[in-house]
Amino acid sequence: MNDRRHAALAVLAVMGVLIGLTLWSPPDGRLLALDLAVAVGGWLLSPLLLWRPVSGALGLTVLAALSPAATPPATLGALQVAQRRDFPVAAAIAAAGIAAHAIRGLWRPSDGISFGWWLFLTVVGYGALWGWGAMARARRALLESLRERARRAEAEQGRRVAEARMLERRRIAGEMHDVLAHRLSLLATYAGALEYRPDAPPEQLARAAGVVRAGVHQALDELRDVILILREEEDADERPQPVLTDLRWLVDESRDAGTEVRVRDEVADPSALPDATGRTAYRVIQEALTNARKHAAGLPVDIVITGGPGDRLEVEVSNRLRHGPPLVQGAGTGLVGLTERVRLAGGSLDHAAEAGEFRLHASLPWPS
Repeated sequence: MNDRRHAALAVLAVMGVLIGLTLWSPPDGRLLALDLAVAVGGWLLSPLLLWRPVSGALGLTVLAALSPAATPPATLGALQVAQRRDFPVAAAIAAAGIAAHAIRGLWRPSDGISFGWWLFLTVVGYGALWGWGAMARARRALLESLRERARRAEAEQGRRVAEARMLERRRIAGEMHDVLAHRLSLLATYAGALEYRPDAPPEQLARAAGVVRAGVHQALDELRDVILILREEEDADERPQPVLTDLRWLVDESRDAGTEVRVRDEVADPSALPDATGRTAYRVIQEALTNARKHAAGLPVDIVITGGPGDRLEVEVSNRLRHGPPLVQGAGTGLVGLTERVRLAGGSLDHAAEAGEFRLHASLPWPS
């Protein structure tokens, strides 16, 4: 409300000065009363141009046909309409202004200038006002369009960032799921040993119980990490993920759980392996060891890793199958998720159970 009041006062002040200049030396003293009446009317109507430019401009244009005192607010009205309305409306107001001044030029001719020049200058003046207003309107529309595009681009960027963060959290949650599944399979192995070997020496039973207790604490910690990730905690996605060079820790953990793991590592240069490929290979072996403990507890597992830069990284894990139900029932989605993970890494995954043996083979790209 204050802005409108200030704008109206500014228009009244400027129009008061311009109208006063037109009355400084009136051409015909006999029409002074008419000029004063038109001046007051035009001065009072001029703030209307801020809120109703078309109707205000039409009223001032009619007054301009009667007295030059209405010329300043009438031309301001034409400018306002050109800035705020479409071309047909602005052109009609400009034409009405030209016609009003032409009428006034006929019945109140100006001294020292012919009617032809008067009409020419009027057309040029209104044309300049219309062009100025149209240019300002086009510039304002362009700026608004650019601001809208900037808002849309910012919103799109925000959406992409949110999607990227969501996908990254899902990926990390999948990583933590694999870790948790691996941990639980180890616990099941030790629990099975306690169940089926009650006659074991007390120190072995105590050791197995201690491993189960420590494993439960680790599983709870890892489950908490998964929950933090799914709750979109900011620091949860900064946890480092294991790569192929961390394989010995995974193998030692499985051996401590009683699984015989035989590794043949023929990788040319492990330090040159990209981290993404190393993480995927690590998860392939981790999932294979987890499945071996579920379906072939106590049987040996063979791991063969070959490849080098510029070639492909080949990972093959195999183990004999045991008849009977698995030690731990799974959801059946581990290999499905693993296949998708390998595919996203640009590789391929094959697995089959033939001749009493389960074999899993992953082939991953290794750029030079």
